[in-house]
Amino acid sequence: MDIHIAPEIDAALREGRAVVALESTVITHGLPYPGNVETALAMEAVIRDSGATPATIAVLNGCITVGLSADQIEQLGTLPPGTVRKCSRRDLPVAVGLGENAATTVAGTMIVACMAGIGVFATGGIGGVHRGQPFDVSADLIELGRTPVAVVCSGAKSILDLPLTLEVLETQGVPVIGLNTHTLPAFYSRSSGLPLDVYVDSPHQAAQIIAAARRLRTGQGILVTVPVPEADELPMEIAEAAIRQATDEAAARNIHGKDVTPFILSRVIELTHGQSQRANIALLKNNARVAAQIAQELTHL
Repeated sequence: MDIHIAPEIDAALREGRAVVALESTVITHGLPYPGNVETALAMEAVIRDSGATPATIAVLNGCITVGLSADQIEQLGTLPPGTVRKCSRRDLPVAVGLGENAATTVAGTMIVACMAGIGVFATGGIGGVHRGQPFDVSADLIELGRTPVAVVCSGAKSILDLPLTLEVLETQGVPVIGLNTHTLPAFYSRSSGLPLDVYVDSPHQAAQIIAAARRLRTGQGILVTVPVPEADELPMEIAEAAIRQATDEAAARNIHGKDVTPFILSRVIELTHGQSQRANIALLKNNARVAAQIAQELTHL
């Protein structure tokens, strides 16, 4: 079989219990070892503590796996750089067909979650439109327009062009919901200053919108945006200065395509002396908690 659903996840889905999908690029491309493994396991623990079941998704030796064990997360997190494919929609058949190891992006995780029947997914930040490259649009945005999974995040990664990213989401017909925020979060920072059309003040209200989308069968995803916890926020001016420097360095080194985001994120960590990484880990855990609460509310609806 090309897809394996762990018995714990299968049982939870059959019994109608709350399940939250988790991506695996944070393990292989987002954070250095051992923080990558520690954060992945901490997100799973937060979801369990909130009454839901975590389902970390990846491709292992060509098998799409829904629900990695702790040992599998450790193994994935310690594989040599460059040996794990970053897996979006276009990459899934390649990774499966060639028997590769691959970490699923937001788009890839949405597809697999939908296959498995998981309706809620927690991540850090989605991809978007690259700064200065308006035609370089992340597959995440297109996937949100056609795959009915609710994605809980802290907005798009702030290294991106956030106004253009919102425009593309609008074109794709994706509702962008602010949970306790009237503006789009800017990943490391609590607000980008960009207003959102939809505000909710509880996971229950977010779940009501997601449930309505399911009944209407409109087919698109729902984006639920949650600001980084205030105590862990990286001030906007510090984040922006580091992002601009890292972006300029990427251009000077002729780094482009899928290599841009990992380079800039890594460089921003260095330039902020680890502050951006602390904010990143804090928002990942917080988003996992909120996603579990939403998934719980959906089981009642």
